[in-house]
Amino acid sequence: MISEIVLFRLPEGMSRADAMAKYRARVPMWQANPDLIHKAFLFDEKSRRGGGVYLWKNIEAAKKAHGPAFEDAIQSIFGSKPEFQYFEAPIVIDNAAKEVVDNAA
Repeated sequence: MISEIVLFRLPEGMSRADAMAKYRARVPMWQANPDLIHKAFLFDEKSRRGGGVYLWKNIEAAKKAHGPAFEDAIQSIFGSKPEFQYFEAPIVIDNAAKEVVDNAA
């Protein structure tokens, strides 16, 4: 599995409520992606940054979902280009499901 962190600058004057409305509008799109295991939206008012933390089946799925169309959408919605970081996620603890996924063994 792959963990991905996506960060982008939020426009000056965009409130938390504004950002949450824009995030909520994209929820159905992410729910429909069969390769996405988990997503947490990010918001930090002090640094004026937003983004997401994703857990993907593999790196190909992450890069496919976050290609040029995604980058263009973030630019259009938030006025900035996203930055991407990728990490192997060999062990995942899911407390809600009460399970541990350990593909490092």
